[in-house]
Amino acid sequence: MKKFVLAAALTAAASTAFAGSMADPVVEPEIVETEASSSSAAVWVPLLLLVIVAAAAS
Repeated sequence: MKKFVLAAALTAAASTAFAGSMADPVVEPEIVETEASSSSAAVWVPLLLLVIVAAAAS
């Protein structure tokens, strides 16, 4: 009976010692959402060019 209790105690100690693994943890990548900015610069450049051409033509 003593051997059985000793074997059970050693088995329990060994199973908790190897419970974790040495593998790297799996970390899911963080998803970052970027909001679309308004492209007001894309509107101003052609308007400015139109004003310059209109001023040069007159």
